[in-house]
Amino acid sequence: MARITTGTRQSSTGRARTRASAGAGLLLLGTLLTGCGAEPGDIPLSEIRPEVPTAAPEATAATPGVVGAAIGAPAAAVHNGLIVSRAYTDASRTTSAIVTLSPDGTGQRQVTQPPAHALDDRPDWSPDGTTIAFDRTDPQTGAARLFTVPTAGGPEHRISQLCDSGTADCANEDERAPAFSPDGKQVAFSRSWGTQDPSGSHQIQYSDLYLMSPEGTDVQRLTFLTNDKPYSGAVGNPSWSPDGKQLTFEYRTSATGQPANSRAIYVVSADGTGLRQLTPWELRAGDRADWSPDGTQILFTTYPAGPDNAPGGGIYTVHPDGSAVGALTPAPSDVFYGTAAYAPDGKSIVFAQAPAGAGTDLYSMHPDGTGVVRLTNNADKWLSRPVWGTAEASAAPTDQAQATAEASDQASAPASGGAPGQASEAPQAPRTPQPDAQQPARAQGQGATEKPQPGSGSEPGSGSGSRPDSESDSEE
Repeated sequence: MARITTGTRQSSTGRARTRASAGAGLLLLGTLLTGCGAEPGDIPLSEIRPEVPTAAPEATAATPGVVGAAIGAPAAAVHNGLIVSRAYTDASRTTSAIVTLSPDGTGQRQVTQPPAHALDDRPDWSPDGTTIAFDRTDPQTGAARLFTVPTAGGPEHRISQLCDSGTADCANEDERAPAFSPDGKQVAFSRSWGTQDPSGSHQIQYSDLYLMSPEGTDVQRLTFLTNDKPYSGAVGNPSWSPDGKQLTFEYRTSATGQPANSRAIYVVSADGTGLRQLTPWELRAGDRADWSPDGTQILFTTYPAGPDNAPGGGIYTVHPDGSAVGALTPAPSDVFYGTAAYAPDGKSIVFAQAPAGAGTDLYSMHPDGTGVVRLTNNADKWLSRPVWGTAEASAAPTDQAQATAEASDQASAPASGGAPGQASEAPQAPRTPQPDAQQPARAQGQGATEKPQPGSGSEPGSGSGSRPDSESDSEE
């Protein structure tokens, strides 16, 4: 199998496992040398954002509200389908699986069958809704690999890993957070590799964003953030724009990064150009951001410094040019917020939330942060990282069913003062998390323990490799 090198160009073999274009590599290298792709923190935000931000991207006349839609292309009807999420399968949270559920929170179904102590996480839907991609962390090595599974469950397919030769450029090989492109022809994912930081921080040497086909061929390296600064941070959790032309991703700096132990959301074009920072370091935005279906907003979650599952963060939106940052949830917050995602029709948002020190459940709200409804009531499973899929018109949940679910749940959702974006039901009494066994060091900005700890700063149990600090991969 071809090896992935840590330089700005990748080796190419007859098997063509990694066919990064030399021309694209030179173009991206030029971009790096001129500053756009420098290590985060080396360039002031004012220099990497557009000089004249617009209020919002303009929609096309052919399909109002859809940025980048082809002129004359018919607007296809969009129907909300199932929600996919991660859930623990045991009380001690040593094993997690991928589950699906209806938009009203009912019909929860386990889709993957992980081995004991393996962690299935970071699911994403294929555009046609028939397949779910996810990563699975091996309990012995702590390394993650990419898999797919039919939406209805069934045989799980492992996507061939990039490296298996055992050479230095394949050491600690770790692949996480697969994300299908809107046309289904590519999968973006984060990759970490190299030696661990000799200082003992568990930070892996290199971490960047990659693209490949759903079959695991035509691999291309998209970013070079850690190429010249090993151990400086971890790239993760990509998300595509609706037109497939751009991606957002999380960058988490290590103790030696600039600034140290921080995180932000970045944007890059699908050809590797135009790298820029989207959120300021002070917000500590992390995990997987999500684009609104019309492409005018990007949804993201913030995580305070400290241990996992600490309250104090929030859910925000920002325009793709970095302007108009706005909070959807109350601040200051006395609860923990996890990753959020738009419904395919853009009329709802699903997100994870938990009282301090307790397990997460899934909630929904309107795009302006109002109308919060609790969808699930099984915090012991720590449901998190939800992604909303599409459905055929005949299979789409009816508005009446959704309204009924909202009416029945409204009376029981956590009461928090009635502010916009704040749940209106009484939170469950905080439960004491079960002690978790220490996991092997991970490769994607994750520390030695991946399990959620009370009051910690990222989503519990979301680790993705060697963490720059004590936080997990951002969301439980």
